[in-house]
Amino acid sequence: MSNMIKGRVYILGDNIDTDQIIPAQYLNLVPTIPEEYEKLGSYALCGLPDEYTERFVKEGSTKSEYPIIIAGNNFGCGSSREHAPVSLGAAGVKAVIANSFARIFYRNCISTGEVYPMEIETPLNDILKTGDEIEIDIEKLAVNLPSGETVSIKPLGGVKDVIDAGGIFKFARKSGMIK
Repeated sequence: MSNMIKGRVYILGDNIDTDQIIPAQYLNLVPTIPEEYEKLGSYALCGLPDEYTERFVKEGSTKSEYPIIIAGNNFGCGSSREHAPVSLGAAGVKAVIANSFARIFYRNCISTGEVYPMEIETPLNDILKTGDEIEIDIEKLAVNLPSGETVSIKPLGGVKDVIDAGGIFKFARKSGMIK
């Protein structure tokens, strides 16, 4: 995967839970079946409250025009469903930048290899608006904002290698831990 992620952002608040990311009625979709994986993308973030008037995935599409999600605190709280990061990845999301993550969601991002969960201290959801374009430099752990300002990302450690490999099992195979 490239060390740069560029694109439009979708802005969310605090405590976005897994039922808002992918409502329970879509958990019967099997991500390992390509058509169902794609369908999961079309339902990403469809459980958001009505205050989010801009749809994350437009009606009739399976991909979002927002490869980057910016959120506040406790993103991905709620259940342990792996479908949450999978649906975001299926919709074309490359990274979620938040002030904090629910640990289970964070771990599911890593184990599935779908999206980079990036923690920052600056509340970007107060600074940016949906549709703004940013650039993430994964190598330099920096977010380049439209204003020209740069915000630091907390170090990813070994997480980057696992996500780059496509998830924990692909990483384990690639590194010889399992056959």
